[in-house]
Amino acid sequence: MGLRLGLPKGSLQQSTFELLARAGYQCSVGSRSYYPTMDDPDMEPVLMRAQEIPRYVAAGALDVGLSGLDWVIETGADVIEVCDLVYSKVSRQAARWVVAVAQDSAIKSPKDLQGKRIATEVVNVTRRYLAEKGVEADVEFSWGATEVKVPEMVDAIVEITETGSSLAANNLRILDTVLETNTKVIASKAAWADAWKRQKIDTLAMLLQGALLGMQKVGLKMNVARADLHKIIGLIPALRQPTISALTNEDWVAVETVLDEREARELIPELRRAGAEGIVEYPLNKVIP
Repeated sequence: MGLRLGLPKGSLQQSTFELLARAGYQCSVGSRSYYPTMDDPDMEPVLMRAQEIPRYVAAGALDVGLSGLDWVIETGADVIEVCDLVYSKVSRQAARWVVAVAQDSAIKSPKDLQGKRIATEVVNVTRRYLAEKGVEADVEFSWGATEVKVPEMVDAIVEITETGSSLAANNLRILDTVLETNTKVIASKAAWADAWKRQKIDTLAMLLQGALLGMQKVGLKMNVARADLHKIIGLIPALRQPTISALTNEDWVAVETVLDEREARELIPELRRAGAEGIVEYPLNKVIP
């Protein structure tokens, strides 16, 4: 029997498949199927709602899964949290569950939620948040389209957002952050105790983390005169130290480094002005620190 892997179906499915591909796992699935094919014969992937994955991992029906911290907390699943994967359906940042009210609502602070009605998918997370604030309110489960329920049906909602734009478009105002959440690799205790499965899970987690880091980094290669080397190295950030290689011309060396993609735009002109030549920027699939 292989490693039973739960993958999120729905909004995270496409970005998860893309991340797996960058990590080296080719995964595909038919439009009506819940059982993807993967080019690792030891993997047995299944698609299901992210909300359900922690529960099935905790029960041992799945060995490992990708789901959010929010659903681990909401379900109270007793699982091993192997690593964080900070990505979402549209960005590479954590998402937030927030309390939102109508723009013209008289509710100005969490204390004003006392005695109010709140709709959300994360009932347990919301109740825990209210208890921490010393507030008692009526929290009801929402099956979706939660934004339209304010203010006629409920006084407030707790909804997930990445940018807040959807809430603003529905004339809602964010009152407070309930929980920051991101995708995690989670494992069952039984799988974690099995040496073979644990190694497979560790490998999967390492490659997925490396793929995410690779999305944020680029490589730079350049030729540098030895006389300018100290000046060039002073400009270059690196994971550790840049790699320096000899060239056939003894007066020149090749310098190679890895840096944040956003830094390259401003660094490249500086390097050129400092004497670097033949500068090449290239994308990275994975970066394993």
